[in-house]
Amino acid sequence: MPDRPTDWKFVPRSLPGANADILWAMKTNFFARYFLLIGVCFGLTVAGSRAEEPTKAAANLSPASGSKVTGKVTFTKLGDDVQVIADIQNLTPGKHGFHLHEKGDCSAPDAASAGAHFNPTHQHHGGPNTPEHHAGDLGNIEADASGKAHLEWKGKLKLSGEDSIIGKSVVVHEKADDLKTDPSGNSGARIACGVINAAD
Repeated sequence: MPDRPTDWKFVPRSLPGANADILWAMKTNFFARYFLLIGVCFGLTVAGSRAEEPTKAAANLSPASGSKVTGKVTFTKLGDDVQVIADIQNLTPGKHGFHLHEKGDCSAPDAASAGAHFNPTHQHHGGPNTPEHHAGDLGNIEADASGKAHLEWKGKLKLSGEDSIIGKSVVVHEKADDLKTDPSGNSGARIACGVINAAD
């Protein structure tokens, strides 16, 4: 008898004798290994796709609406949350609305091209800690007397999937966000804007 049959589909299970049992066992073993290999390949594919998911992103802010405001905002995945760190210069002292907007386009002089607040769940405007708020409602960033502002915040943002913030934009506003009024908390003009891109 050859080491392995060349065509198993013509070997009936009901064939009497030890040879039929051996051939049936070989056939069953072949298919078990075949499906095991498929499972392993699928697992490696899923693991590879997860490994490629971004864990960092960043936005470089450029002036808008005639301001001189610049800065950088970074986003880093930490467990189930994302940490936001922002450093911004040339602001007027005090609080300024600080939001994520739905479009990654800062080309308009007044940054209107960035669209509305990032709001995939269709909520009313609020602050980052209010029961109802846009996903892009990050509240205010406060500048000191020299016009510099630093913010560190951690919350439920996403860097992958349908609601990813990558490809959206960061916008800094002229005035303080009141954390309640639609659509943007009466925070005035958009004075800086930067597109969020995946980072190393």
